Amino acid sequence: MPNARATHLTRRGILAAGGALGLGAVLAACGDDDASSGGSDASANASAKSGAWTFKDDRGTTVKLDKIPANIVAFTGVAAALYDYGIQVKGVFGPTKTADGKADVQAGDMDITKVEILGNVWDEFNVEKYAALAPEVLISTMFDDAGTLWYVPEASKDKIAKLAPSVGVSVYDRQLTAPLERMWELAESLGADMTASEVTDAKTRFETAATRLRAAAKAKPDIKVLAGSASDQIFYVSGTNLSIDLEYFKALGVNFVEPPESAKSEGGGWYESLSWENVDKYAADIIMLDDRSSALQASAITKATWKQLPAVKANQIISRSPEPILSYDKCVPLLETLAEALENAKKVA
Repeated sequence: MPNARATHLTRRGILAAGGALGLGAVLAACGDDDASSGGSDASANASAKSGAWTFKDDRGTTVKLDKIPANIVAFTGVAAALYDYGIQVKGVFGPTKTADGKADVQAGDMDITKVEILGNVWDEFNVEKYAALAPEVLISTMFDDAGTLWYVPEASKDKIAKLAPSVGVSVYDRQLTAPLERMWELAESLGADMTASEVTDAKTRFETAATRLRAAAKAKPDIKVLAGSASDQIFYVSGTNLSIDLEYFKALGVNFVEPPESAKSEGGGWYESLSWENVDKYAADIIMLDDRSSALQASAITKATWKQLPAVKANQIISRSPEPILSYDKCVPLLETLAEALENAKKVA
């Protein structure tokens, strides 16, 4: 995952934003949970359909169930995307609630009071609560090519896997449109109405926004854009390789700062780590800053070297979502924000 924190530099932790359980009694008690509670109209309709459910995920794994699952547990960002398509999950894991109790940016429009939060930070996943939900399927994204399910802890992944089959949607080394299409297919398989006007309109708006961004990039080819993430001690500069949003924006013509591969080795190929003293290493006219709650936002950065950056002085700072919510509705603003920034940008670096 781009711009991961330095404290997470394990094989899986390089991607991160941020004891044994006795499950016998829990498993025995959770089999008769009401599968329809808390579902949206779409998921309720899906549950009522007869026939088996089959979905082949991006690991090449085919999940087969006797019926369309209603008891869905998902990584927060996946749950937020499914919510946009009318599918309500039962439980979530991953950044969901901020310290002040509000919905995390990765929760999108979900009402977080209507889902069971199994874990809110990295390596947190309450397996007993998960079992109590009588899960039929677990869905997450994947930030590597090894099939590692995002935010499913290494220590408890085997226990989790025994409780329900899983579906993985890859967000690794491909353009944004690919996982968007996969999430569309997944939502449709779960019973979402993909002919609904709000759904088709969002897809049209996405295509329009992509056309606008391509035109803006073509009109301002000399404007250099840097994708960064801030922590108290380190500023992370992302390369476009591997990240679904940056790969797509680059394909549309956006001119990005590209750290050399050798400089990204510590970050697993995702990013280069800079001290704040060296934050001016790359010339940039626009800075896209990580919007996740695990990262410092622009208003919280007090470093003198940051304030001296030409893009900061020119107020040419916009937000970036390194973990986009994979619905067309949520991805439209990502394109529009960058397009507008390019349209209005001045050459300052």
